[in-house]
Amino acid sequence: MFTESIKNELRRIVGEANASFSKEDLLCYSYDATNKVSMPDGVVFASTPEEISGIMKTANAAGFGVIPRGAGTGASGGSVPVEGGLVLSLERMKKIIEIDAENLLAVVEPGVVTWEFQQEVEARGLFYPPDPTSLKFSTIGGNIAECAGGPRAVKYGVTRDYVMGLEVVLPTGEIINTGVRTVKGVVGYDLTRLIVGSEGTLGIVTKATLKLLPLPETTKTMLAVFPDVKDAARAVSEIIKARIIPSTLELMDGVSIKCVEEFAKAGLPADAGGLLLIEVDGAVETTEKEAVIIEGICKDSRAISVQAASEKNEVKNLWKARRSASAALFRARPHKINEDVVVPRSAVVELIAGVEEIAERKNLLIACFGHAGDGNIHVNVMYDRSDPREAKAAPEAVEDVFRLALGLKGTISGEHGIGTAKAKYLGMELGPAAIDLMMRIKNVFDPRGVLNPGKIFLQADMSPASGARPAQGAPVRH
Repeated sequence: MFTESIKNELRRIVGEANASFSKEDLLCYSYDATNKVSMPDGVVFASTPEEISGIMKTANAAGFGVIPRGAGTGASGGSVPVEGGLVLSLERMKKIIEIDAENLLAVVEPGVVTWEFQQEVEARGLFYPPDPTSLKFSTIGGNIAECAGGPRAVKYGVTRDYVMGLEVVLPTGEIINTGVRTVKGVVGYDLTRLIVGSEGTLGIVTKATLKLLPLPETTKTMLAVFPDVKDAARAVSEIIKARIIPSTLELMDGVSIKCVEEFAKAGLPADAGGLLLIEVDGAVETTEKEAVIIEGICKDSRAISVQAASEKNEVKNLWKARRSASAALFRARPHKINEDVVVPRSAVVELIAGVEEIAERKNLLIACFGHAGDGNIHVNVMYDRSDPREAKAAPEAVEDVFRLALGLKGTISGEHGIGTAKAKYLGMELGPAAIDLMMRIKNVFDPRGVLNPGKIFLQADMSPASGARPAQGAPVRH
């Protein structure tokens, strides 16, 4: 628990109304989308970089941890206060400061909701592509911390590809600016890219300069239904081989389709083995031409049907169905472990086949959906914690899935990050020297280990065998 002197200092920095130590408020900021709960000792709502700087200086002096938080939609435990300490909410820093149509950029605060930002720029004929599934709730700051992706990553890339510069409060309280407002810039180390995806462990983003694109002239949405999910996966490879890059190329397996249709009533064929939700965008003539080629490829890959959505409501319902997949799966089993492995696009079929083998061998239900166009598949291990066999088999299946992905020259996370959920698996993908270097970078930025402690690097990863070293001056609880 915080001492009264620390509480009073935090109240002084952010104002009496913007600091809370009540159990009711602390509970609201104790979890993220992983549903793992850990109570903080306090929560503050900052409005300026200067306030955040003061908080970090206080944390360094007193030795308590500070956990930055946006909307709490993360799927790896990145904003969960696993060691207590102070949750620093950025939700009130939600100004769109500037939209510069002439130079195709915008400047925003971290609490801006992704969807709301997209609507603002699209109203001006501009386009901000990153679209995580949580885009109607997640914030730009959280997207930057996790380097969020989404369905459009297959064509347009992920969040880091749109971050030109940042204003950042360092763990020690200094305020720095990284990056540029220009198309090019190579002065010094690329600190912007280092901060993006660092999961709130190296600094707190207080302002972001984001790259924009012209809004595509048109978009065409198609639904292809297959008898088997592996047929759908093969169609993905064939589409890419044809040198067509759709703006989205989403896959769902039979389990996901059935659960989503029961949940969302979107008109999906509940008995299908797999489907692809495909979008192409750009000039009208090019879009129509690519749609015809994709339809032919899907039919050659044993598609039962390929239909184009003709109305906005139809498109809206299809995307509502796709974005509800994660929540809908709880209709199958009461608990799940949702992982987001990535493999080369040419290996998606092997990944799907390997997951089916793991599910059969472990006698578990495993559902797959996700961004097949860039090889990013969300593998959902479904189980019941009250069943001892399933409770034991589920984490074993997760490790098997990770080994499968790595064996296919993939990675154990494409967009969720490491946080706490995957920290114990870090050594599966990274060697001791790489982990040690990352730990040393963390120590340089955060010598007292006060910013988002307990994330990415856990004790299990800091054993002598790993070669990594824990941060110096671990936080002291007050």
